[in-house]
Amino acid sequence: MTAALHEVSSPRAGIHWMLVTTFLFACQDSTSAILLATYPAMEVTWARYFVHLVVMTALISWRNPDLLRTRRPALQIFRSSLALGSTLFGMLGLQVMPLVDVSAVVWVTPVLVTALSVFLLGEKVSLGGWLSVLAGLTGVWVIINPTGIEFSPAMLFPFLSAWSGATYQIATRMLRLSDPPLTTLFYTAIVGVAVCSTSLPFTAVIPNARDAALMLFLGSLGVVSHFCMIRAFNAAPANVVAPFGYTALLWASLFSVIIFSAIPSTRTWTGEAMIVGAGLFIFWRERRK
Repeated sequence: MTAALHEVSSPRAGIHWMLVTTFLFACQDSTSAILLATYPAMEVTWARYFVHLVVMTALISWRNPDLLRTRRPALQIFRSSLALGSTLFGMLGLQVMPLVDVSAVVWVTPVLVTALSVFLLGEKVSLGGWLSVLAGLTGVWVIINPTGIEFSPAMLFPFLSAWSGATYQIATRMLRLSDPPLTTLFYTAIVGVAVCSTSLPFTAVIPNARDAALMLFLGSLGVVSHFCMIRAFNAAPANVVAPFGYTALLWASLFSVIIFSAIPSTRTWTGEAMIVGAGLFIFWRERRK
């Protein structure tokens, strides 16, 4: 598994891995939405990260225990906190918004990464880049629909998930030269398990056999999806594979119809088009440099 992370650069392979990643993310969100109808968000989040931690601890202990050590523990814990924020805010969003709307807002992340890179990585963004950031955020505004009477501050949860996810990606970039990918994958779950465990005695609902299996499935999806993402970005440059992440919106729309019988609204399609267009422009601009 470790050796696989050092494969020869192959744009086609990277694209294939990203397509698998986005499908798994959509499956993960759909599974979460099913569980959230019965269980608290903290319990579902705990299950997702607990399975992740158990799997990675067993794998690394068997293959190479040295991978449990990190050269930058503070940054790993901070990144793990951001992962928890992204997951928990996303699940809270699923409780108040349709799956496809949440997925659309969360996938403004690449646009936010562009904006945050200026302040956290010292990168320069052109006027066109900033206009794309504005277009992406406007797309979020369209989907959330704050001008309607049904607006609730809770609808900001998926945007907070996207913000946490964008900062999470920045932190991941900072760690790429100090720790192996499997080490970072292991630390992803640390804070999630620690924080969510404190609430279980007060909020947990004992799951039945079917839902326990779904929780196990959710945690397994979390491990595999992040591993596939690592493979994608290892096989090809980010500006090649990242645009294909927007296929998650197609899967989310399909699952919304099949599983939840929810047909996306015109407002949602309009907002999605603005977000995707903003992200694709940013990556197109980067490839031309």
